[in-house]
Amino acid sequence: MATIKTEQDYRKLLQRVDQLLQIVDDDTPRDDINYIELDLLSELIEEYEDEHYPIGQPTLVDTIKLRLYELGLTQNRLAEMLGISPARVSEILNGKCEPTLKLGRVISQKLNISPAIVLGV
Repeated sequence: MATIKTEQDYRKLLQRVDQLLQIVDDDTPRDDINYIELDLLSELIEEYEDEHYPIGQPTLVDTIKLRLYELGLTQNRLAEMLGISPARVSEILNGKCEPTLKLGRVISQKLNISPAIVLGV
């Protein structure tokens, strides 16, 4: 299968995908030429993006901050939920210390964060 070689080719294919998305919808038959082209271009673009624009694993701090935002929680409310001091929460969120395994388990459960992210694996 072909690969995207340049950023310019990548940009052109993104434009073509935008055009195809105006034509192809959920009711388009899988054997339609536009559907097939969209499918192939999407695979090529995905491979290019995986190589040139990889998305890294989120950090625990970033994930906690996101969950605080999503849940509308403050650091003080998080401290109450976790049974620790607001100062300890601040240290964790500022990267000055890591949570203990026991606290990591509580963070995972209370904030619904994957244990893999909490453990950094």
